[in-house]
Amino acid sequence: MKRGAAGLVEHPILTPRGVLLYAAPDQMPDLEQAWAELAPLDESLRRLDSDGAREIVPVLRPERAVAAIHEPKATDIDVHALHGAYLRLLRRRGGELVTDAPATALSFRNGAWIVATPAGEFAGPVVVNAAGAWADAVARLADLPPVGLVPKRRTALIVPPPADIDTSRWPLTIDVEETGYFKPEAGKLLVSPADETPVEPCDVQPDELDVAFAIDRLMHNTTIEVRRVERKWAGLRCFVADKTPVVGCDPLAPGFFWLAGQGGYGIQTADAMARSAAALLTENRLPPDIAALGLLPETLSPARFRG
Repeated sequence: MKRGAAGLVEHPILTPRGVLLYAAPDQMPDLEQAWAELAPLDESLRRLDSDGAREIVPVLRPERAVAAIHEPKATDIDVHALHGAYLRLLRRRGGELVTDAPATALSFRNGAWIVATPAGEFAGPVVVNAAGAWADAVARLADLPPVGLVPKRRTALIVPPPADIDTSRWPLTIDVEETGYFKPEAGKLLVSPADETPVEPCDVQPDELDVAFAIDRLMHNTTIEVRRVERKWAGLRCFVADKTPVVGCDPLAPGFFWLAGQGGYGIQTADAMARSAAALLTENRLPPDIAALGLLPETLSPARFRG
């Protein structure tokens, strides 16, 4: 993404990474299903045997990676640069970011939504509920029923890479059942047990058991020995029952617009979801290029949870 293409950033924020999806012997049916679903979408995908997988990621144990699918076109996103670019665009267009101002009350009066916060009241004909894990809580402030959003904890940790091996070109490497993954990160390895533990909305912290699972699975599937953890953290990935984002006006309240439930794909879908939300708000339709892919407004609409 460059300024000439999208008007946001001056340098590319995508760098080549790739994804390697591998399978143990008992996971081969899942790998076959993944190939059947993914191959028609990307002609660059390759099927690999165990030797081919270990040519790319040599630390994989041959008995734990008997076959794989390689997606070479997947990229890393410079998330910090992308966030900064959107903030600059907001300010250029006259927007203001107010922090430390949680909504304490939300009401609709005289054609406008009134949001009470410690930083004062804010009013407008439309309120966009983009509160992440707290989106259902915001809906309750507006006396609206929730959509059933479930925050799920995801744990990550940074460990040293194996000595004397260049890991910089490794792809994100994940087993087909998604029980754990790892990838290069600033000269180290980022590791996750791919956990999805339901929790209440909170400033989530890593659970030591999940950290232990991540290390155990990494050492079980690879020859990497983890002797220390340099950093650990957790985040929330939020889903509704059908695991599809919730984007659109609530049929029970005029001007109450949902933008929630992106699961683990918020950054990847940020541009498309933002443009979709803007088009639905201003024109009551999806952008033509997104609609051309077969996506329908009703697929995203919160109306699907309103009986």
